[in-house]
Amino acid sequence: MTNKVALITGGTRGIGKAIAHKFASEGYNLVLNFMRKKKDAEQTKQELEEAFGITVHIVKANVGEVKQITSLFNEAEETFGRLDVFINNAASGVLRPLMEIEESHWDWTQNINAKAYLFAAQEAARIMEKNGGGSIVALSSLGSIRALPNYVAVGVSKASVEAITRYLAVELSSKGIVVNAVSGGAVDTDALKHFPNREELLESAKKRNPAGRLVEPTDMADTTYFLTTPAARMIRGQTIIVDGGLSLLGE
Repeated sequence: MTNKVALITGGTRGIGKAIAHKFASEGYNLVLNFMRKKKDAEQTKQELEEAFGITVHIVKANVGEVKQITSLFNEAEETFGRLDVFINNAASGVLRPLMEIEESHWDWTQNINAKAYLFAAQEAARIMEKNGGGSIVALSSLGSIRALPNYVAVGVSKASVEAITRYLAVELSSKGIVVNAVSGGAVDTDALKHFPNREELLESAKKRNPAGRLVEPTDMADTTYFLTTPAARMIRGQTIIVDGGLSLLGE
């Protein structure tokens, strides 16, 4: 196969689907991971294959389990024989005030968002170095650097994602692998429906944003794709904030 291959965790809905669409439009074959909603995954596969003439392989896996991460990447390599891009997009977490966070909430959030990234990046690097390198991009959020309501468990996990990105960028450079992260502002996706103050959050972001609108999934996808291109080869270990300038404003 001459097509490049991108593996995107959580790649069948929301921002992950927008990223998948972008890479498909650039001729990439795709491995899309999902944990629930197989129907959505199959629909995404059909849409992308029909629209762009590429091949999409969908894999059910809970990336919070290291054994399932290993199986996911083994299946990707068996299917396409190569891996050029890994997008760490899958995320989950418990949205509660700090004093209501329980150990199970903490462990679930850190496992899906932070632990999974480290061990998935190891698997990605193992495959990429066989073909001379590649690119890794992780998705983060502004809660990594700002104290948002009910966001402590997720925010800390996203801060870990950004720290892991810096370590990966340094240690994997010798393998020809470029690593960065993309942090988004408020994006109206299914994930945001779990926020108790969703409507208030979106309306505030829209009114206050210097760009005059909310961040769209395609905004995140375009930046993510750019970081995997030769034009971004000297950007390494950075977290690029895509929020229309909202985070530049005071409270």
